[in-house]
Amino acid sequence: RFAVSVGYWKDPYIQYFVRQAKERKAPEINRGNNNSPGFVCVAGYYARVHGVSHLIKAFLEKTECNCQIVNLGAGMDTLFWRLKDENLLPRKYFEVDFPMIVARKIHNIKSKPPLSKPIMESHSGDSLLIDSHSLDSSRYSIVGADLRCSSDLEEKLKKHGLDVHLPTLLVAECVLVYMTPQQSANLLRWAASTFPVAMVINYEQVNMGDRFGQIMIENLQRRQCNLAGVELCSSLDSQRERLLANGWEAARAIDMMKVYSFLPQADVKRIEALEFLDEKELFEQLMQHYCICWASKDSSNL
Repeated sequence: RFAVSVGYWKDPYIQYFVRQAKERKAPEINRGNNNSPGFVCVAGYYARVHGVSHLIKAFLEKTECNCQIVNLGAGMDTLFWRLKDENLLPRKYFEVDFPMIVARKIHNIKSKPPLSKPIMESHSGDSLLIDSHSLDSSRYSIVGADLRCSSDLEEKLKKHGLDVHLPTLLVAECVLVYMTPQQSANLLRWAASTFPVAMVINYEQVNMGDRFGQIMIENLQRRQCNLAGVELCSSLDSQRERLLANGWEAARAIDMMKVYSFLPQADVKRIEALEFLDEKELFEQLMQHYCICWASKDSSNL
């Protein structure tokens, strides 16, 4: 929310989910990733938001929005509302998180008209279903489930209208790293075997075997934040191989410094003028320790 308030990008909906931060975040954090040796995981930032958005919009364009999105571990994400504003909603948009997180999000939606109204506007058919741990409308569903149990996850998603025959995009931002390698492998294998045409986007740590990565891990551990899957974050190759080993046909991975270099340079100049950054070396180190990976399964040759 702080990055949005400074003007890094526009998100008129985050204010309804997140209180204004009392502390000022360092510019290299706002520009780059969501973790540094001195910060626990917080919200998404400029390069992450734009990098992930670019891939999501590419998928929506290729499928002409005749698809579905499953946002895994979505938390307080606002993507559904932002896509609606841009007239880019898929046929259906699903979010999954722990029931406790889902309950909090649904409470905010129910109590804030700027959040509930767009859901009603996009809804058609039978009455909208909502209880403390799930919400189901014709275009948007929130499901309370544990991603470590894929059979339970599939059952709940299907109950909310998941269509396994539709092209499907799965998004996981700083989610798989909190699962054991076996648990994340089960989830990735389930997705690859369930949808004939699919893409997965994974944003998380990389290059965690060096000294900088070790300091990040130690700082997180001091905050009782255990990265159970960090061994798969040793390199871009390990990230890519994890996807290929679990049923995905093609996979790519790039670090966030590379993502930053790909962003529209006019906008990069604009955001670099927002805050003075004197620790360019720290910024580059941070960016080299996060990555975006994506993989596809494409029986329809999209």
